[in-house]
Amino acid sequence: MERKPFAITLDPNTSLANHTGAWRTLRPIYVDCLPPCNHACPAGENIQAWLYDAEEGKYYEAWRKLMEDNPMPAVHGRVCYHPCEDACNRAQLDEAVNIHAVERFLGDQAIKEGWRVECGPWTGKKVLIIGAGPSGLSAAYHLARLSHSVTIYEAGPRAGGMMRFGIPRYRLPRDILDAEIARIEAMGVTIKLNSKVDDLEAAITQGGYDAAFLAIGAHLARRTEIPGRDAGRILDAVSFLRAMESTTPPKLGRRVVVYGGGNTAIDVARIAKRLGAEEAMMIYRRDRAHMPAYESEVTEALEEGIIIHWLRTIKRVEDSKFTVEVMEIDQEGRPQPTGKFEEIDADTLILAIGQDVDTRFLRNVPGLKITQDGVIQVDETLMTGRPGVFAGGDMVPSERSVTVATGHGKKAARHIDAYLRGTRYVKPEKHPLATYDRLNPWYYTDADKSKQPYLDLARRRSSFDEIVGGLDVETALLEARRCLSCGNCFECDNCYGFCPDNAVIKLGPGKRYAFNYDYCKGCGICAQECPCGAIDMIKERI
Repeated sequence: MERKPFAITLDPNTSLANHTGAWRTLRPIYVDCLPPCNHACPAGENIQAWLYDAEEGKYYEAWRKLMEDNPMPAVHGRVCYHPCEDACNRAQLDEAVNIHAVERFLGDQAIKEGWRVECGPWTGKKVLIIGAGPSGLSAAYHLARLSHSVTIYEAGPRAGGMMRFGIPRYRLPRDILDAEIARIEAMGVTIKLNSKVDDLEAAITQGGYDAAFLAIGAHLARRTEIPGRDAGRILDAVSFLRAMESTTPPKLGRRVVVYGGGNTAIDVARIAKRLGAEEAMMIYRRDRAHMPAYESEVTEALEEGIIIHWLRTIKRVEDSKFTVEVMEIDQEGRPQPTGKFEEIDADTLILAIGQDVDTRFLRNVPGLKITQDGVIQVDETLMTGRPGVFAGGDMVPSERSVTVATGHGKKAARHIDAYLRGTRYVKPEKHPLATYDRLNPWYYTDADKSKQPYLDLARRRSSFDEIVGGLDVETALLEARRCLSCGNCFECDNCYGFCPDNAVIKLGPGKRYAFNYDYCKGCGICAQECPCGAIDMIKERI
């Protein structure tokens, strides 16, 4: 008895006699689309690619792929607010893939196993980086991978920038941060601590550097005019968070007020609670819907007993008494005073109303322009008006987050490399976006999202232990397998099995398929039955 390929609908002997001829009006083509998770990632990670390896249990290969774009996955798996998951198509099926949890698992696995990234041989070009925060470390890592010699000047006593001095330990344990920084140093990157640069031009000339990248974080606290503000105990959030990295954390008293509504304000209030404050209150002039802090952070703060006074603004401080005015939101969403006042007693006020970048050391740099907002003007390559000097992270106009800064570091490294080689970096053209309507969701079964364990509330309120746990090997594997592979073939054999004309050719594992247009009739069944939307029907060339 003749053996036939599995799921082929026609006998090969009869099908191969049916040549299509010239009457086909549409032809199928395989396409590669841009997954929405990749599109949304500020660091430019190829998320789908490393998830593909992770779902096969190839964790080292997945980590290597992840490290092509992001040098600190264990950090980002903890502190990134994962816009990739907001964009994930799976959210329209059941729940988004827990991408950041798998990323964290890979990062932690790399630390545990001691995985390293090799680089070299060196090009002989030297690059100066100012600031050892996320943007500076990212740029250093990518430049080292491109075989350039990198030296980072860091004004502070430890590397990490706002990852160390702006993110609490309960969100980012310091041993994790230190391990990821140590890996970058092991690549040959030099970090000079307690080394503030006061004159950029002199630093470049004296060090013989061929290019420079400015990556100083927003470490200057903004001030606000509050009548009588010097009468009570008033701190700023930046100084407070920096003091938390010292051996003697500040004494706050029984009742603490935090003025502000961003993520920094949330962190400060939660720290105050952990330091023993009986009441940690936040005062913010808008309502919850207009609060800039991420919703998950607000929810966690409320769970821990933080009191948030929305629609309030501080008008006066007299010793331990705070006069606040009740606000209301107008039709344009702006807070307006009502003339109604309240009084709050507190021992300490911490101001968390924004941060700025110190650009004073750039005053004499020719061609470099600073905007009215206090940031540096750059072109599409992140180069400033001074040739060979680039800037990124908090120093340029953009959203201020660890992941955005990390993406800037990678982008700057590519353009610095091109500058050093006398060429221009040309960004690859993006594929069309793989939207949900391209998918055939019937083929995907429901699969519960893997949940990360949370520390119990009592310990969250009283300690600086990490509050969110990680996935284990089994749950990380299951979570990676929830990826739908949006817009990119994962060799499911649907097209091969459904084609009524045997016109789909298997090219072998990892090589996908090809169409035999001598026999394809252009019926479109392959495109209709493709789960991930990796086949398009286009008009036939006549």
